Amino acid sequence: MDKKITIAIDGFSSTGKSTLAKELAKELGYVYVDTGAMYRAVTFFAMKSGYIAKDFFEVQLLINSLKIIKLEFKFNPELGFAEMYLNDVNIEKEIRTLEVSSYVSKVAEISQVRAKLVEQQQEMGKNKGIVMDGRDIGTVVFPDADLKIFMTASPLTRAERRFKELTRNGDTVTFEAVLKNVQERDYIDTHREDSPLVKANDAIEFDNSNITKQEQFLKIMKLIKS
Repeated sequence: MDKKITIAIDGFSSTGKSTLAKELAKELGYVYVDTGAMYRAVTFFAMKSGYIAKDFFEVQLLINSLKIIKLEFKFNPELGFAEMYLNDVNIEKEIRTLEVSSYVSKVAEISQVRAKLVEQQQEMGKNKGIVMDGRDIGTVVFPDADLKIFMTASPLTRAERRFKELTRNGDTVTFEAVLKNVQERDYIDTHREDSPLVKANDAIEFDNSNITKQEQFLKIMKLIKS
């Protein structure tokens, strides 16, 4: 494909957005940006700084610290994808825990956090040839994206996928806790005031509850080529 386009992939947590986006970017030779990792990195920073826990959230302290938060994606040739770095430290594994997942939607609600990250994301995609996934890519970050995909699946299906992923990575979690986390994130993501998770009017919806990753990939590649 000679013409480079912008591909925006939005949707609920644990719908496989990142996996799909990575595969598309690899197939097309595009840049891939996992915006969820960026919000997770800010959340991890807040946790390590003592700004957020189960019973409190020092929002203003986090806002005041945004200027010292440096986020970078660095490509790992052994893994075949870019990993998340926070202030020059690789935190790719640390940001994928259920604990980070339990706080990330609260951090993502903060308008100042969103403004900082959206600005970086738009800069990354100014030359097109990019696949970006998140919650507000097709509605806020790239409202003029050439192709917008909105991914969904039942909460139960998504919780089962997330549970398998976490246990495979060695985390000790219960299915009930994972399902609760999925449901809580859905509510926060869709009800926040700033850039809530919604399907863009011109996005194509994919419910992947009952289709394979390969079937989904092939369908979306047809859309890209068209």
